[in-house]
Amino acid sequence: MRILIIEDNADIVANLYAYLEPRGYILDCAANGYGGFALIAQHEYDAVILDIKLPGMNGLDLCRKLRSELKNHTPVLMLTARDTLEDKVAGFSSGADDYLVKPFSLQEVEVRLQALIRRARGKYEGSNVLTVGDLVFDTSTYQVKRAGVPITLTKTGYKLLYCLMREAPKVVSRESLELEVWGENTPESDALRTHIHALRQALDKDQAFPMLRTVQRIGYQLVASDEMV
Repeated sequence: MRILIIEDNADIVANLYAYLEPRGYILDCAANGYGGFALIAQHEYDAVILDIKLPGMNGLDLCRKLRSELKNHTPVLMLTARDTLEDKVAGFSSGADDYLVKPFSLQEVEVRLQALIRRARGKYEGSNVLTVGDLVFDTSTYQVKRAGVPITLTKTGYKLLYCLMREAPKVVSRESLELEVWGENTPESDALRTHIHALRQALDKDQAFPMLRTVQRIGYQLVASDEMV
């Protein structure tokens, strides 16, 4: 996924790059409003991270121009120190899709970006079937098959598989999986590791190659072929 960061604080930009790039995101950056607007006009992005207080054109004006002049509906996540209700209303009124107050959690930034991108893509509307390589998941009947062989999972296994197939081949962070499966009530024990182990056994046992891959210290990934492992 390609993300544009429009932010004049070099430390914040560096932190976003350090966190998001290893997770497979392609990042561009602009340090002022005019530069950010020019990049949006020239390139396609999956989402924009936008500060409000910017040199030149501020984030509110940029977002308005993005929507009105460019007719561009790329999801916009505003990151700002302005935390009053009036500030938030102004942000959403300008065309922003989400609003996060500084200081923020980098994990929350990623989760919010993923949610915005999923909604914008409408990727699976009208289709109940997810496919990654020879793995097929019909979400309307909860039928899973790999190479034509039926696979039965637990309720949590189905949730994990849905998250991983929806994002494949992107690496999905542990935090994102935990949030989507358990919401805010994340188990204190390492439940995710246990459920991932069970899912891996169900998907990869007696198969030609392992689809479910662990990316150390980051998360998990579903790959469609052994060439990607």
